[in-house]
Formats: sequence, structure tokens, C-alpha cells
Amino acid sequence: MQYYLAIDIGASSGRHILGHLEDGRLILEEVYRFDNGIAPENGVLTWDAAHLVSAVKAGIAKCGEIGKIPAFVAIDTWGVDYVLLDENEREILPVVAYRDARTAAVQQAVHSLISPADLFRRTGIQKQNFNTIYQLCCDKLSGKLDKAAHFLMMPDYLSYKLTGVMKNEYTNATTSGLVNAEQKAWDKELLALLGLPERLFLPLSLPGTTVGGFTEDVQREVGFSATVLLAPTHDTAAAVAACPIDGESVYLSSGTWSLIGTENDRPILTDEAQRANFTNEGGVEYRFRFLKNIMGMWLFQNIRKELDKKYTYDEMMALAQGSDYKKTFDCNDPTLTAPESMLGAIRALLGDENLPLCDVLSSVYHSLAASYQTAVRQIEALSGKTIRQVLIVGGGSKDRYLNALTAQKTGKPVVTGLSEATALGNLLAQIMRDKHCTLAEARALVKQSFPLKETTI
Repeated sequence: MQYYLAIDIGASSGRHILGHLEDGRLILEEVYRFDNGIAPENGVLTWDAAHLVSAVKAGIAKCGEIGKIPAFVAIDTWGVDYVLLDENEREILPVVAYRDARTAAVQQAVHSLISPADLFRRTGIQKQNFNTIYQLCCDKLSGKLDKAAHFLMMPDYLSYKLTGVMKNEYTNATTSGLVNAEQKAWDKELLALLGLPERLFLPLSLPGTTVGGFTEDVQREVGFSATVLLAPTHDTAAAVAACPIDGESVYLSSGTWSLIGTENDRPILTDEAQRANFTNEGGVEYRFRFLKNIMGMWLFQNIRKELDKKYTYDEMMALAQGSDYKKTFDCNDPTLTAPESMLGAIRALLGDENLPLCDVLSSVYHSLAASYQTAVRQIEALSGKTIRQVLIVGGGSKDRYLNALTAQKTGKPVVTGLSEATALGNLLAQIMRDKHCTLAEARALVKQSFPLKETTI
């Protein structure tokens, strides 16, 4: 039996999922799961890179322990964050997390060099306070960039720690705001304008590219060798790759973030798209993910954490369903990015510091559904498409109430069924490389392997 291993790491957890083909279907098996999260360090929000490397290797070793050794391995993570290495290939710490507030001070300086509108026309990437472009400019001002010899987005760094080989993968690189959308390469004029050293940025490699085999040290640690490939290393690119969609569908990758959009052959770089704050991120086979970022399950995750996990997500859903409160707020309000109290931040937006928990939860549900409704309408207007269906994938697709509200608000049929879409897209990239098949053929495999179901209102 030939196995493929997807290592899928999100902001709150990571998972190792094995896949294999059997009777024309793709079979998934989770073999390892670990916690991840942002932690404060000397007043800065950071990622524990050493923990991530250790967890990645522990999950790989688990495959050997259960006797299911993968031939191929690929890693995907969230976007925009990165690791800098010095000339001796040592990490320059800390690895700052995108939710840290450090970028607020540099945005005006960046925009004095290039306006947000001109930046969008080059890169097609929406303005987000945490985009890599702003983070790197912070590192330049602090002097951290002067020490750097290598720049690796987070999944590129983890693949390097397995193989000793450095590559910059295309889909995750596009989230940086430094890749030219038309040229599909690092924008050298933009790098020069910002004073970012071109030497740090490797030529972009596509999903399916071979990175290399495990180093001898890694082989000793995990007990075997495998070939590391590039998945669509941005988790949303992987999730969208798994979506069996057509030109009349929008996908909604529902996790910590809600990413709602459509797939295009060319970027939409109009002023209208820029003002609506849409983005054109790279996808498999140079497709473009024209989408809107919405703050998603982050809201529920933080409320639950603040309540010391007193309630399960299903219990929180039941509390919301028992409320008649329907007032909404902007899910992307900056006060929700990393608040000390998510409940307090939401109550402040709603203008009632004593609002009961059930009403807060109901408001989150209705606010998310309303944001999806707005996004679908904007996609139709900006792309010229008529949307017939919303396909919700990812962990958030299990939320029956939110699915029903989304169908109600958008007036579109809502289809669900791919709760592990990100890992699935990661695996598909490996299979496409191994079996020399196209994305269309890979998506046909998804439809055959994982039945979808329509949500009723």
C-alpha cells in the first residue's frame, strides 16, 4: 500500500493525516494531532518554531510506529508568517506571529512609498495589517533584517528542517503582498522600492515540486526516509484545491478564518475589487483565489477559551439558537484581532456590556452569515458571475446552524461535506505529482470519495 502524508497546521492545532487510494477512492486516516498557538514573549506575540518542528517530526515518527510509512510528505500552514535565518542557517528569533500589533507603526511609511491602490494593482492582495510586506518592513526598521541571509514562509521553513533544502512555494508567497499577480513571481521593483534585499527571496516553486528526502538526522529520529513535496503550502490554497467547484460556485473555507471566494484564471485587479478589499491569492495550476477574508471561527474559539472551555461548540450553538437577538457587528473590526476579552470586545461593538452570553453567541452567528451574504453579492458584482451554490468546507462546515443561516441569508443552496478539505488538498497535490494527473482529475476523485450534502433552511 502506498501512503501519502499531509501535515496540516493551523493557528490552534496541527494534524498528520495519511491518505491512500483504495478501489478508486481516497481514504483518510488521522494519525497524530498536536496543539499550536500564539504566545506572548517579552511583549511580542510569537510562534514556537522549535515546538512546531518537534511536533512535525513526532507525527512522522508515529507513521513508522503504526507500520504505515508514507512515500511522500507535504506541509501546509497559515499564510503571511515566516522565519528568518542568518548566514549560518540559524533561526533569528523571535518568530513573530501575524496577530502582533507591531505593523501598525510602519503602514503609513509603506504607503508613502506606494499607495494601497497601486500596491493592489501590482499584487492583487488585499490590505491586511498583518501582511508579510508590513512585517518585513518592521524587521528592516528594527535591524533584524540586516542579520538575515534566508527568508522562508512557515511551511517552507518546516520542509527545510526535514530536508535541509530551501524553497519558496508560490501559493503561500502570494499572501505576502510581494508577488506580482501578472508575472507570478516576486515583484523585484517593489522589493527595491521598499528596500527589501532581493537576495532573500528564492525563485518561486509550484505545488508538486520535490523539495528533497529527509536528512540523515531526521531519518534517525523518525525511523525511515520519505520524499518531501511542496503542497499548496497555504492552507486555503490546499482547501480550495480539494473543492469540486465550477464557475458558478463559491467556496467558503471555514476555520479560524472564513475565506469566501471563487476561482479565476486571471486576477481581478480593478479599483472596485481593491475598495471592496478582495484578494487574488495564488492557487494550484496558477489559478487565482478571488476571495474575502472574514474573521470566522476565531470569534467562537476565543469566546470558548475565555469561558475556560465550559461549553462545547455544540452547546454554544444551542445557546445561540435559543436566543432571539439578531443585532450584528463587523466581524473584521480591528478590535477583534487579538483582544484580551473577546466577549468584552463584541459587547462593546454591540453597545451593551451586560449582553447575555446566549445573545452574544447569536449575534456572532448572524454577523458571520450576514458577512457571507455581502461577500457573495460582491463576488457576483466584481466577477460578473452568477453564483448558484455555496460550498462550505473545513472544520466550520460541521456547524449546522451557521450553515442554515448562510443558506437563508445568501439565498443560495449550501453544500457541505469536506471537513478535512485542507489536508485533502495537500494529499491531492501529492497524488497529482505521483500519478501525473490534473487538478480536474483530482477533484473528480474527491467527488467519488466524499459525498456532499445540501443544507436545508
